[in-house]
Amino acid sequence: MFELTPWKPVNELATLRKEMDRLWEDFFGTKDLLPQAEGWVPAVDVSETKDAVIVKAEIPGMDAKDIDVSLSGDMLIIKGEKKEEKEEKDENFHRVEMRRGSFQRAVRLPMAVDSDKIEAKYEKGILRVKLPKKEETKTKRIDVKS
Repeated sequence: MFELTPWKPVNELATLRKEMDRLWEDFFGTKDLLPQAEGWVPAVDVSETKDAVIVKAEIPGMDAKDIDVSLSGDMLIIKGEKKEEKEEKDENFHRVEMRRGSFQRAVRLPMAVDSDKIEAKYEKGILRVKLPKKEETKTKRIDVKS
């Protein structure tokens, strides 16, 4: 005998969504912009100006000395560890949502940058890394003569 199984369109939509996400990641190569480690990872914004690539990472509650920024080829790597605060013996927690522990985030840069002129600044929980473009990657306007 055959059993009837109820149709659950929600399950099929979830599978379709996963497949579409995988397709976009494979096509656009966005996997390099995704978190690279277990645990918590800072959210990042990557933008571009005429002269530089700007990467901003949201890393609240840390000291600048606890954040490590490095460049390896075309990958900007941000690492750090948010230390566990001193526990109070008389406290019973009802909810713990604050992120703690080590993190690592790797971001593939969209173009070549001048590694000797990179600047990083941490202020009010935001790490801002300015990566000047190499001269050959900057857009140069060429006048057309008649």
